[in-house]
Amino acid sequence: MKPSLTDTLCTECGLCCDGSLFADVELAGRAEATRLEVMGLEIEDDETPGGLLSLPCAALQGRRCRIYAHRPECCRTFECRLLQEVRRGEVSVESARAQVAETLKRIGRVRELMGQLGHHDARLPLGESCAEALAGATGPDPEVNRKRAELEAAMSAVEERIRTSFLGGRGVVGETIGERPRASVRTSRGCG
Repeated sequence: MKPSLTDTLCTECGLCCDGSLFADVELAGRAEATRLEVMGLEIEDDETPGGLLSLPCAALQGRRCRIYAHRPECCRTFECRLLQEVRRGEVSVESARAQVAETLKRIGRVRELMGQLGHHDARLPLGESCAEALAGATGPDPEVNRKRAELEAAMSAVEERIRTSFLGGRGVVGETIGERPRASVRTSRGCG
């Protein structure tokens, strides 16, 4: 039996769950939020009917969802642009895998630079974590300023890659994406 595209690509990626593409997931309703809370996931109460699932998702283990059969409706219906292009035959699976690998490599570099600036909080979405690293790295030290500039450039390149390869070039990182009437995801808040 041939594995599905989601088994092939999504389990090598996880960017929609790890806080790289999105800061949080808008839940469909209170019942969905309660079910996820019972499974140990953190839900933020806000003005949305069901609240928000904070990302990076605590259910993500490596690049796989440990609650896959019970994941939120929004997670069930979301498909990134890259996955859609592979489904339509516009991009080969091999090319998509290479794009995912390159994106993960670039995100790894961003995280490495944040660590060099003394920021190691992996509980925040990538954009927020970057913003905190940049806010905390100020002063007259030329090496710190060089690292800050390198981090800003690296994060800017990651955000552009995310926008064009995974989100379809729509919107600005930090806006809400509402492709589905009942649920939406909000992109990671930018760091620049």
